Amino acid sequence: MEAIILTRPGGPEALRLQQQAAPQINTDHQILVRNQGVGVNPIDAKIRQAPERFPVQAEAILGCDGAGVVEQVGAAVTAFKPGDEVYYCQCGFNGRQGSYAQFAVVDNCFVALRPRSISVDEAAGAPLVTIAAWEALYERARLQAGQSVLIHGGAGGVGHVAIQLAVAKGARVITTVSSAEKANYVKSLGAERVVIDPQEDFVSATEAWTQGQGVDVAFDTVGGEMVERSFPAVKVYGDFVTLLQAPANLNWAVARQRNIRFTHELMLTPTLLELPEAKAHQGEILKEAARLIDQQRLKLRIDKTFPLALAAQAHRYLENTHPIGKVVLRC
Repeated sequence: MEAIILTRPGGPEALRLQQQAAPQINTDHQILVRNQGVGVNPIDAKIRQAPERFPVQAEAILGCDGAGVVEQVGAAVTAFKPGDEVYYCQCGFNGRQGSYAQFAVVDNCFVALRPRSISVDEAAGAPLVTIAAWEALYERARLQAGQSVLIHGGAGGVGHVAIQLAVAKGARVITTVSSAEKANYVKSLGAERVVIDPQEDFVSATEAWTQGQGVDVAFDTVGGEMVERSFPAVKVYGDFVTLLQAPANLNWAVARQRNIRFTHELMLTPTLLELPEAKAHQGEILKEAARLIDQQRLKLRIDKTFPLALAAQAHRYLENTHPIGKVVLRC
């Protein structure tokens, strides 16, 4: 099979196309998937740059999610059979193979039947960002109908899903984006108020939009200074969830004064720490997300696709362009 190998830590040029033997099922609970498309995510670039920070093997195959057809199932797998069209999210940690390859062996708990109403490209780009947004809003922040939520980076991979999940819950959304094009896009997803940052101060906009109360929930997909800047926009006893590690020099004074509940969302945790129930739960999220997608309540935006062999170009595009939606590799 063709696979993209990380030859060394570094830039996109460290990714190389190689021929390898197709992986084999090793346990009764695994599935062999013939990938048709795989998602490209910022975590892939982080692993590429510093693989020593992650539990990956030398010359790792990167990639966390994908969509394809079941080729073979382990003896204990009953929910799937050869020929099933599936999507999954399994990062290549702790001896696992990543998704940047024509075939991948995936733990069956990470797999769900893919939504029937969308393309393979859309299904391939959906799993990681959907799980991250779902866990952040529905589980970390406990978002409820009628609440208000500020979503940073609303046109990005996680952001555009988060807007739709918030709307599906019955929440009101204010979001930040970086251009007029992205502003028009997120409005089409149901965002009620859009701020082009830094052209407009999002804290002032949020205060006006919430009549001085602040939002019930702020969800950060950007990191850095955006974390501290956001605290005044969150209501007293509100929630703040971030996908990124809090900056070391963060001033917590406003967050503490407002009694803001601060939470990290790392959807990699179940795989990093090998938590069986948490891994199975992420598979359930994909099942629920498939229902929303087929009900036309959640749409995945694919900004650009690349052939698998051009994974390095896909990484450059993701890092330099900050696309609207997702980048996908076709296998």
